[in-house]
Order: sequence, then C-alpha cells, then structure tokens
Amino acid sequence: MEEDLAMEIIDGGVTAVQGFKASGLHCGIKRSKADLALIFSEKEATAAGVFTQNVVKAAPVILTMEHLSSGRARAVVVNSGNANACTGERGMSDAKKMAELTADALGIKPQEVVVASTGVIGVPLPMDKIQRGIYEAAEKLSADGGPTAAEAIMTTDTYPKKFAVRCDIDGTPITVGGIAKGSGMIHPNMATMLAFITTDVAVSPKMLRKALKSAVDKSFNMITVDGDTSTNDMVVVLANGLSKIPIIDAETPAYFKFLKTLERVCLELAKEIVRDGEGATKFVEIEVLGASSIEGARKLALSVATSNLVKTALFGEDANWGRILAACGKAGVEFNPSKVDIFLQSKVGTEQTARGGMGLPFSEENASRILAEKEIKIIINLNDGESSVKAWTCDLSYEYVRINASYRT
Repeated sequence: MEEDLAMEIIDGGVTAVQGFKASGLHCGIKRSKADLALIFSEKEATAAGVFTQNVVKAAPVILTMEHLSSGRARAVVVNSGNANACTGERGMSDAKKMAELTADALGIKPQEVVVASTGVIGVPLPMDKIQRGIYEAAEKLSADGGPTAAEAIMTTDTYPKKFAVRCDIDGTPITVGGIAKGSGMIHPNMATMLAFITTDVAVSPKMLRKALKSAVDKSFNMITVDGDTSTNDMVVVLANGLSKIPIIDAETPAYFKFLKTLERVCLELAKEIVRDGEGATKFVEIEVLGASSIEGARKLALSVATSNLVKTALFGEDANWGRILAACGKAGVEFNPSKVDIFLQSKVGTEQTARGGMGLPFSEENASRILAEKEIKIIINLNDGESSVKAWTCDLSYEYVRINASYRT
C-alpha cells in the first residue's frame, strides 16, 4: 500500500483492544515473579498462528496448532518458567489439561484455548500450582490487565514488551495490540519467543492467516540474537470483530490498511526483543540494498545478523568490515563482491568502510564514535538490483555467555 497510514500509539498492549481482558500473576512455577498469564475475548474471535520450525516442538505448540486449525479461539493461557517441552505423554496431557481448566474457568470449549509455555526444557509442569493459578487468573481478568500479562510471560527478559496502535479504516477506528517475550534463543522461524496479538477487526480466518504470515516475515522472522531456534515459539493473533468495519475477506484496501497496522505492532515487538537480547549492549539494524531479489537480500542480511564474528566485533566497537563482507559470502547467495559497498551509521554520523568490495582509508576515529552508540546501522549495497530488506540483531557480549552458562541453576 503506497499511502501513509496515520497510527496513534496507545497504552494497554492486548487489552487496548475493545472486548479483550487479561491478567497475570505468580502461581508458583518461579520463585517469586509472575509466571501465568491469561487473555480472553468476550466474544468468539477469528484466530491464526505461526509456529517454530524446530523439529522438536513442545506439547503446547503441537496442541495449539491443532486448536487453531479451526481458525477460531477465545482465550490464551501462558505459563513461564517451564517450557513443557521434551516431556513425553505427560507433557501433552498437561497441555490439554491447561486448555480444559481454562475452558472450565471461562465457560468456553477447550478447543477455543491457545496454550503456550516458555522456560526450562525437560521438566514436568507443576499442574497443581497451574490449576490454582488458572482459576485465580480468570477471576482477575481485567480490561486493564494487558501489562500484567506482559510481565507474566517473561523468562530472561529484563522488561515487559507491549505495544498497541489505533488507526482509521474508511473513517472507522480499529485497534491492534500485542505483548511479547523473548531475550535469548532468538532466531528466525521463530525463536524462544512468544507473541500474542489482539484486534477488533472483523476478518476471515484465511485473510488473517495471510496477514499474520506477511507481518511475521517482515518482523519476527528478521530478528536474531544468538542463532538458536527454540521448541516453543509462537505468534498468535485473535480478531474479535467488534469494530464496525465490514468483514475483510479479500485483498481489499481495508485489508492492506489492517496489514500495515499488524506489521507495525509485530515490528515494534520484534525490535524490543532484540533490544532486550541477553547481555546485549548494541541494537543493530542491517539493511541490504541493491539486491537482485528479496529472498537473496533476506539471506544475506540474516547471514550478517547471525555472524558471531560480526557480533563480537560490534561488542568490541571494532569497524571490522571484512567480517561483514565474509558473512555475506557464506549466505549461499550469488552476488558480485567487487560491487559491494559497506557503510556504518549511527546518530553521530556515517562512515563508508568499503567500496567495490575493497577497503577504504576511512576514519577509524569516526567509525569508533559511530560504534560507541547503543543503536547502530550496517548498510550493505550490492549494487546489483532493486530489492532491499532489513534485519535486526544485537552484539554478543561476555554477559550473554554468563547468562546462558547458568540458565538452569
């Protein structure tokens, strides 16, 4: 869609949207922090999900994929602190029990419940604690509960992630809100990342799935922290249709406006995950320009984003452009190295470090000032076409190693 769409940023996350309630509380999975969240639509909602591509999928992922095959859902129940992954038959039984308990507490069907878990792999869920927590969470559901739900889904996150926007479609306001968690084990397709999005748009299951896939491809699937894809990832969107716009059932102008709004929420949440990357000191945007295809540009951008050599150089504030070009070269994409230009950029300026695949006598002093900033941009121009993409990553620090060396203990 070519026209700009005015969007108002609003508070509340998932409960910024009319007809949705949420809650978050501590049920005892973790020592003290909130560890169980509930999101509820007061009326039946269209629903869609995108899930981890890891062959090893946690029980809640398998169950939720089954439930969302209907294109409908009304509730999301999430526990943190325990992934319920690699837990065998008991794990699947516990995931189903979470759906049944939630359905009973809310007066809906178990098949209308999305179940998600995040945390340590290979440990059975403490179902007695979760059962009490679900009923308590149902009692505490509130139209102001989005922020508490955002807190309850965190694991190694240092802060909750929530975002919501409102815009007009043909003069009628529509809202999209979301919450997310993720800090480590973050890599495309997707990572140890959960995101739950709500909207009051009326949209068919087919078009909601199409919109979500498109939005995720430009956001959550273009971020990486450490190159590891988790067992539990999912992005789920619920659309309750309470806005007054006609149902979206085709690629109409209304669809593209909704898509633009959904993309904005997904992108802001995805960027917050990278900013909160485990041990991260830098937030890095990688832009690939002049590529011969979008797919090739994506592979190149993500190859640079996942390169430990690039990420450690960024942590050390070293303008090592050779590592960037080498990371492009291992992406499995055909391009002409002798055409590539590389730039480093931040709010203090821009420095070109390579032209035509060769180093320039650039200012090390200026490059150091650029890399000393918290937010950095790497620009790679292939000078070979019209396609461009962006990816987001962070640096790799001593703190990342410390966090992950002692995650279970």
